[in-house]
Amino acid sequence: MLRSALFVLAVVAAGVGAVEEADPFIDIPFKKLKTSEERIQEHGYPAESHFVETPDGYVLNLFRIPHSPKLNNGDQQRPAVLIMHGLFSCSDCFLLNGPENALAYNYADAGYDVWLGNARGNIYSRNNTRLALKNPYFWRFSWHEIGAIDLPAMIDYILELTGETALHYAGHSQGCTSFFVMGAFRPEYNAKIKTSHMLAPPVFMGNTTEGLIVSTAPLVGTPGLASILLENQVLLPQNQFIQRILDTTCSNSPLMLSYCKTLAMLWGGPEIGNLNQTLLPQIAETHPAGVSSNQGIHYIQSHVSNDFRLYDWGTRKNLEYYGVPDPPAYDLTQITSELYLYYGLTDGSANKDDISRLPDLLPNLALLYEVPDPTWGHLDFIFATKVKEVINDLVIGNSQAFEDKINGK
Repeated sequence: MLRSALFVLAVVAAGVGAVEEADPFIDIPFKKLKTSEERIQEHGYPAESHFVETPDGYVLNLFRIPHSPKLNNGDQQRPAVLIMHGLFSCSDCFLLNGPENALAYNYADAGYDVWLGNARGNIYSRNNTRLALKNPYFWRFSWHEIGAIDLPAMIDYILELTGETALHYAGHSQGCTSFFVMGAFRPEYNAKIKTSHMLAPPVFMGNTTEGLIVSTAPLVGTPGLASILLENQVLLPQNQFIQRILDTTCSNSPLMLSYCKTLAMLWGGPEIGNLNQTLLPQIAETHPAGVSSNQGIHYIQSHVSNDFRLYDWGTRKNLEYYGVPDPPAYDLTQITSELYLYYGLTDGSANKDDISRLPDLLPNLALLYEVPDPTWGHLDFIFATKVKEVINDLVIGNSQAFEDKINGK
């Protein structure tokens, strides 16, 4: 998760940008902002952009790599995989490491039909057919709604379009949290999952050492005035002007690239050690991608409660919404899909002690994998230089083992 430096950046962005729709005329040779579709095509892979409307009106943008140009399998039925980003992120994160090392391309080259999801509220999924972006009710969601509504809508769309009856799933950070929500809260969707791969899963968070969570817990970890003031609004709004300055200067100036590395260390902490630092300009293009403040508050509540449960609105609203004074806990025993957990020892968000609580609650846990590198951190699961050999090959190998088993190989 991004640290407090990002809040400083957000304040600067808000102050300079002023109005989101502003289009100032400044003679700076900004780089053109690329979409996930354009990034994929740039490397010679076929790419598609799809839109899915959720039952509550959010329009989610999915990107697809239907097949690999390295394989002659475009006209064949291929197993589908949905890959889901973490907090503050978007589909770009699984592409930035390039065709050799990014999980999306690695899955495509292994013969999979690859789908990249985008949760409500990020730069690719900022539309609702019933609510304007500036309406505070637009931002009235946490990762509960992403798991209970967004993921099921994406999965149903993918299965209908591809003709598959189930798919593989890989998520990083919040992409894991939301999957746990779906598996527990919408257990009927477990049958639509072949294998599920949780990369750095923040579920129980009582032992997190993430500085931003620990430091803000006394303020917003339980319902009160501070959380009420912060609820239902965009957190770290993406300002296109500031983003263009950051990624353009990081790319074009060696001095600024050095500064950007230092900035990354501020919010990445010790986890920056394995990071492919040449990706920093590209990461700056679209990150932070924007989230609801409720998503961050929900994680902080998880730390304070030391439990995995629904959003805490306070006693009065909890009684109205849930029928009980405290938010109910998710029943993780309902998650029956074949589950693989991967974690690192330097991860401040998905702490080993918290993850150790999960195996006894998961009826179909196939793997609990501790990365042997003791310096492996939260961001390394997507941006590390050696992510392919350390993580991606293992994830895809486990997916393929399932395919081989059901196909009698």
